[in-house]
Amino acid sequence: MTKFAVFGWITAIFFLFAYSFTQIDLGLTLTRLSFWQAIQTSFQQIGYFNRPLSTTLFLLIIFMLYTLYLVILNKVKKGNFTEKVIWRLIIFTAILLWFSYNAFSYDLFNYIMDAKMITFYGKNPYTHKALDFPGDPMLGFMHWTHRYYPYGPFWLLVTIPLSFLGFQKLLPTMILIKGLGVFGYLLCCWAIERVLKGIVPKRRILGLTIFAFNPLVIIEGLVSGHNDMLMMGLLMTSLYFILNKKYISAWIFFIFSVGIKFVTGFLLPVFIFLTISQIKKLKYSWSKIWLISLIIMSLTIFLAAKRTELQPWYLLYFLPFMALYIESREVFLLANSFCFGMLLHYAPFLYFGNWNSPVPQIKFFLKLFSLGIGVIFILLAKYKSRPILTLPFLKKPNS
Repeated sequence: MTKFAVFGWITAIFFLFAYSFTQIDLGLTLTRLSFWQAIQTSFQQIGYFNRPLSTTLFLLIIFMLYTLYLVILNKVKKGNFTEKVIWRLIIFTAILLWFSYNAFSYDLFNYIMDAKMITFYGKNPYTHKALDFPGDPMLGFMHWTHRYYPYGPFWLLVTIPLSFLGFQKLLPTMILIKGLGVFGYLLCCWAIERVLKGIVPKRRILGLTIFAFNPLVIIEGLVSGHNDMLMMGLLMTSLYFILNKKYISAWIFFIFSVGIKFVTGFLLPVFIFLTISQIKKLKYSWSKIWLISLIIMSLTIFLAAKRTELQPWYLLYFLPFMALYIESREVFLLANSFCFGMLLHYAPFLYFGNWNSPVPQIKFFLKLFSLGIGVIFILLAKYKSRPILTLPFLKKPNS
């Protein structure tokens, strides 16, 4: 069964990698190599001209990922997966999906254009927008061309050198900037494992697995390459340094995290409290710290959603804390059912090919439905004794 889980996960990730290329924009040419042109066209035929098949494939991949996610978690709890195997699967997943196409988001193209304004046009993206450069070929497949640069200066600082290294060529620049999401994912995994090793060492691999194999983390952090992944990786590393009483490093990483997207700045009171408590050797509960942080980051999701709408990658804000706060089966069930529903909301877009009605109504229903399923699972897990519902890997340790 363990070998089946490993083979199943590798297969599911390969299917996700392959499926991502069905969503290549029809106006986008990744490379002019003749053999790739034929491959790209065949994948686009599925994504754009056989939408029922495309939607079915997407749903099958999502169900595969979530099924294997639960199987691997149970195997980790039983001790059937070694730390080495877990890390090999993590690294394999990160490397393969690094080279996937950003199928579910156009944000990567905005990151490229924002940096290009400086490296090619010599303009400030805080005061200029993509529409100010009507002759740029990037505009042909970008979304949100009317917006000014919405992120912190540190994200610009790390993307500018990569823009130079890409020599204004789309494919190498895509790979380089997408690599920041891969780095953030691996950094977040490492920091979560290190933090748990210092607090509850017996649960560190379980916590690592809860985060690293979460399908929403895989899709939004690695396939779409959102900058939220690097933001959270830096934040988790900051917590690791605080735990080890390296306060200067902790605050540097915290500032870098805030400098990517500002949202982690809401955790400033928590970091001040942790720093003072560590220096003065005050006693406090790490479990309560994780719960408070999880609540704060959950609230920031709804604040961000008020600006536009609730997006799946916003859930990356609290998922690392869910991995740290592993005492609560209820939190795990509710969070993951909601993550599942948020990923499902891509399905109506894949089927209809746009975000017009009835897609918004279907998305809203999927969100409510997923939350309802989560509540039902919590009630069943509380009052029934079926293994699939009680999720034994979430039981509190005896010690």
